[in-house]
Amino acid sequence: METYILLGFVLILSIYLGLELIAKVPSTLHTPLMSGANAISGIALVGALILSRDSDLQNTIAFFAVTFASINVFGGYLVTNRMLKMFKKK
Repeated sequence: METYILLGFVLILSIYLGLELIAKVPSTLHTPLMSGANAISGIALVGALILSRDSDLQNTIAFFAVTFASINVFGGYLVTNRMLKMFKKK
C-alpha cells in the first residue's frame, strides 16, 4: 500500500512540474522540445510493449500506455510539421 501512495505522489509531482516547465517554454523552443518528447514517448511505447506479455493487469496498463504514448507521438509530429511549415518561405 505504501508503494502505491509513493507512486501516486510521484505522479502528482511530475504532473505539476511538467505543467510548470511547459508554461515557461518560449515558442521558438517548442519544435526541438517536441522532438525530444516524441523520442521519450517512443521509449514508453517500447516499454509498454515489453510489459504487455505477463498478466491481465499488465496487459490493461500496457494498452493504455501504448494508446497515450501513440497519441503523444503522432500529435507531436503533426504539431512539429505544422510549426515547420510556418517557417518555410512561400
